Amino acid sequence: MNEHTLDGARLLPWIGPEGKPCYLIGGGTGYVSRTADTIESVQLGMAVELLDHAADMLDDRQVTAVQFRFLAARMAEALRDVHRIARSRGARLSARDCDDRDDRDDRDDRDDREEGDSAPPKG
Repeated sequence: MNEHTLDGARLLPWIGPEGKPCYLIGGGTGYVSRTADTIESVQLGMAVELLDHAADMLDDRQVTAVQFRFLAARMAEALRDVHRIARSRGARLSARDCDDRDDRDDRDDRDDREEGDSAPPKG
């Protein structure tokens, strides 16, 4: 199962015990949603700090291959986290866009019906 199979569900920034994605179904205002927001914020902040650290290491001519491998491993983890956040937010934006389009279509249909009711009878 992936985030595209669960309409309206939020992909959470952690995985379950079996390594499978976790999802939240709901309005996005509860405790789990706020916890997910906090974790995403921490993950994004750590990624920025890691980028700064990488820039410093690239400027340092005495960094060893072992240190670069360690940095690459942490950067891979951070990229994985940021990618998950992007997928989650992108899916929610797409769902919101669809909802907005549906709302606009409903308003247009309602407006068309109201205009049709006020039109003078033909004939």
